[in-house]
Amino acid sequence: MSESTAPPSPAAATATKAPHDHRDNPFATDPVGEVFADDQLSLKHAALGMFAAAVGGAIVAFVAWFVLHRISLPAFGGSMVTRAISSAVTVVLLLAVTVLLWFWATRGAGARPRWMELLTYVVSYLSPAALVASTLAIPLGSTRLYLDGISVDQEFRTEYLTRMTAEFGLNDMAYIDIPSYYPAGWFLAGGRLADLLGIPGWEVFQPWALITLAAGGSLLVPVWQRLSGSLPVAAGIALLTTAIAISTTADEPYAAVVAMGLPPLAVMARRALAGAWSATVGVIVFLGFSATFYTLHTAVGALIVITLTIAVCAAERSWRPVAKLVLMGAGSMLIAATVWAPYLWATLTGAASSGATAMNYLPDNGARVPLPMFAASVIGLMCLLGLIWMMVRVLEPDTRAMIIGLAVMYGWVVASMIATLAGRTLLGFRLEAPITLMLATAGVFAIADMKLNGVEKLWPAAVRPAAARAISAVLAMVILLAGVGYAQSIPTRLHGPIDLAHTDTDGYGERADRFAPDAGKWFPEIDRVLRESGLEPTESVVLTDERNFQAFFPYYSFQALTSHYANPLGEFDRRNAAIEEWAAITDPDELVNAMDADPWRGPDAIIVRGDASDPDGRFTIDLADDIYPNNPNVLFRGVAFDPAAFEKHWEVTQKGPFVILIRQ
Repeated sequence: MSESTAPPSPAAATATKAPHDHRDNPFATDPVGEVFADDQLSLKHAALGMFAAAVGGAIVAFVAWFVLHRISLPAFGGSMVTRAISSAVTVVLLLAVTVLLWFWATRGAGARPRWMELLTYVVSYLSPAALVASTLAIPLGSTRLYLDGISVDQEFRTEYLTRMTAEFGLNDMAYIDIPSYYPAGWFLAGGRLADLLGIPGWEVFQPWALITLAAGGSLLVPVWQRLSGSLPVAAGIALLTTAIAISTTADEPYAAVVAMGLPPLAVMARRALAGAWSATVGVIVFLGFSATFYTLHTAVGALIVITLTIAVCAAERSWRPVAKLVLMGAGSMLIAATVWAPYLWATLTGAASSGATAMNYLPDNGARVPLPMFAASVIGLMCLLGLIWMMVRVLEPDTRAMIIGLAVMYGWVVASMIATLAGRTLLGFRLEAPITLMLATAGVFAIADMKLNGVEKLWPAAVRPAAARAISAVLAMVILLAGVGYAQSIPTRLHGPIDLAHTDTDGYGERADRFAPDAGKWFPEIDRVLRESGLEPTESVVLTDERNFQAFFPYYSFQALTSHYANPLGEFDRRNAAIEEWAAITDPDELVNAMDADPWRGPDAIIVRGDASDPDGRFTIDLADDIYPNNPNVLFRGVAFDPAAFEKHWEVTQKGPFVILIRQ
């Protein structure tokens, strides 16, 4: 991002002519930093472009979801038809983007027809959304579920969406009468979308995830165009970022969009500390809203900003940047408080808290430092180019900001490993995707830098203009083929999660692949029994280990899925101990007295496995224990109730393999 690589834009020229005007009107002469080409957006046009890109991307994803679920596509795992359609759309998309941007880059601003400029803008700005549609929406077009179906972590995410659809407010996904702990922003907005569409919360997961990824990817185009000054560079970064995010973190879409924003955050923070007020607002908005989406990546982003501030203070030998840091911190915390305030207030006022173990997880990739630049793939090559470019361009301020951002991420990963000595981790494995995104972003700049400082500048005497254009065309073709190769492999990389979306039983008791459903087919019947007994889901507490049931139906849980996603205010460990005590009781009166004596609201109903007609049988339920540092870190163990304990005070109903116990 060097000013020597291209003529300065009008905005940059203005900033050069009047460097001190920002004292009178800071937004009018906002310094924009280094530029690659003369595509620099003014602040006004950047704001309009960001709005248009985000809304347009969301519309593209929604329309794709809507259309795909009204045509009959075969299940992804059982047929090559869906895979072929996905690949074909991807090829057409990338071909169109490459051709339009090649003409854009090889023709001057005065030589491009107006219609071509408009078409290039529309295609470039919406191309990330179209990539989400081709690589993700099409493979999922034959199922109502999202990646990983309703398995493992998608259980609690779906449960949260179901809660936020059923009730407007910052209620915990599992426990009644306590404020939400897991950031609620993405789920709250998804719940409102479900209400608008008139579909259950679990069913909105897929369209809302697609919309999130599409809008986030498209938003990157005007953001990077503003930061880099080049539309081709911006579109290239946005497409590559979106492809990597889909491949690595699409199962957690709210985390993916925050990770996608960390590379531009580093550049914006550097410019904010240098005096750019639009960048200051950008940092505030990004950190504020990311805190309502995903805490870990927000913490990393905040640490990047703090580290940059320290670096600028050291370079300037001044405390001036600290004032800007305080402003950015205060502004972002005000936004974050819109979802965090109730939980923080409960904590500060002395609410009981125990049993949560969110930091107790160390998988294989958390025990090694991620080095994506050495992967034998297109992404590995891009990351390697990015690393080399960072070293070559280390004197450029924006490049140094990206290097500092990368260093902070690697520091977090290593610190996470060291933290295991204290019995915790910092979940460093989750930074593998942001690290890859930072290096790959630099890789796009490396290619742009080679284009500007290679054929066009180093060889003008040896290469005629026609030959230079031919070399540019070859480079464009190589990039196109590499992009097609990686993008069309995304559905294959996600084969397992896509299969689960088709093989898991959904909230209607059906499987998308048309095979026989599992025991989840009884869940609608269980819901009917509970409702007919007078229990309202949003006002009732159910004890069960059938977590999928509460992912589909918004009953509160007496106990959460596992301690790793449990609200600390819910006292997971103490509830487990209480359930074990209940299981040892055989007298019906003693059981209800014990439940009423506990500090939490007891279950209005209990759903267990067993046979109500067998007097010698047992009613069983599983409890989850944290066994970190083991991997897997959760142990499920069975607890058995004596049916005699429910002979009084409980209405007993059998539905399939489930016994429904409703307190009278």
